[in-house]
Amino acid sequence: MERMTTQDDLTLTAISEHIRTNFVAKTAARDAAVTISRELIRYCSMAIRASHRDEWAEAERLVGEAVRVAGELATQVKPYPELYFTGYTQDAMKELAEAKITLAIAQGKPFPAPEEMGVEYAAYLNGLAEAAGELRRRALDKIRGGHNQESERLLVAMDDIYDVLVTMDFPDAITGGLRRNTDMVRGVLERTRGDITVSYREAELKAAMNELREQLKG
Repeated sequence: MERMTTQDDLTLTAISEHIRTNFVAKTAARDAAVTISRELIRYCSMAIRASHRDEWAEAERLVGEAVRVAGELATQVKPYPELYFTGYTQDAMKELAEAKITLAIAQGKPFPAPEEMGVEYAAYLNGLAEAAGELRRRALDKIRGGHNQESERLLVAMDDIYDVLVTMDFPDAITGGLRRNTDMVRGVLERTRGDITVSYREAELKAAMNELREQLKG
């Protein structure tokens, strides 16, 4: 015998179809966000590499592309806040922060603010931490030919980054695992300080030897 359809059955069917429609749209948004996140990370990585070669016009062009893609990503997940705050989205935004901070400091500009980039605070702070690693690489490139003031300036910027991060003593759920990145920055900072100190001592020794050589010639 066929069961009669009740009003409750119709209501549940309508509810389930509404949920299904939402899930279909959310899944499509998620898939698109994952793809866009990868593109954003790629542009950021290329921008940082260009900055290490002092190709500033290319670096700025690439970071501009990254900003454009970040806007697309935010638009794609805007209807679904849970997708915006998920790992792959915030990791991509962290890469944007890292790229913009690295370019700014490498060119002697002020630290850009998170609001200027349109990134969340946790993503900004973790991007700040990872930028310290890129600044170390640049400092080592600068001292490869001998001690110089540019490496000292970069070390000061790294010190400033660490001084800020070490004060952010909040749960990882709030900071996005910042404590681990702060520990990384401390190690990077101390190694860089050691490398620059060695280069400074070598420069002093070289200058002293040159002075002695000139005195012996006289």
